[in-house]
Amino acid sequence: MWFDSGRVCLDLLATFDAHRHAEGILDGDELRLWLVGAGLVPDRTPLGRLGPDWVAAFRALRADVESLVRAELAGAGPDEGALARVNAAAAGPPPGLCAVRDQEGRLVRELCGGVECPGLLAAVARDAVELLTDPGDRALLRACEGEGCARVYLDTSRGHRRRWCSSELCGNRERVARHRRRVLAAGSA
Repeated sequence: MWFDSGRVCLDLLATFDAHRHAEGILDGDELRLWLVGAGLVPDRTPLGRLGPDWVAAFRALRADVESLVRAELAGAGPDEGALARVNAAAAGPPPGLCAVRDQEGRLVRELCGGVECPGLLAAVARDAVELLTDPGDRALLRACEGEGCARVYLDTSRGHRRRWCSSELCGNRERVARHRRRVLAAGSA
C-alpha cells in the first residue's frame, strides 16, 4: 500500500478508490498491511484477534472521516452523526508505546498491553480530530487534481501550490497527457 497524504487519517481514506469503487481493505490481511504501512503497528506486532469485525470498524471510521474531510473541503458543515462517531472513537485510549531491545540490542518500538481494535481506531480518529481542528492543517488540506483521482492530502510544499497527491503518479500522468495533447495539436496544425 502506498501513502503520501501527510496524515494517518488521510492515508486511511486512500484505502478506497471512489472513482474505481476499489476497496483496499478487503480482509484482515490487507488491514494488517495498512496498519503496518501507516506506522500504527510495528511490523512484528501480533494481531491475533484481527478479523472481519476490525475490517468493518475501520471501514466505518473511514466513511465518517471521509464525510468530515469532504465537508471541510467543500466549506460545508460537518455531518453531525459522522462527527459524533469520530469523536466517540477518538475518546478511547490509543495503544501504549514502549521501547524494547531487539535481537541486535537496538531499541525498537512496540505496542504495550496488547493491541485491540478500539485503541487503533482511537489513534486514527484522534488524528482526524487534530487535522479538522487545527486551522493551519485545515488550510493545507487539498483534493488531488489528477483525472480520476479522489485522494486527499496535506499540501506541505514550499509554495503551497501542490496539485496532485503524488508527483510520481498523478502528476506524471498529467504531464504525459499534456505532452500528448501538444504533439497531437502540432500534428494537426
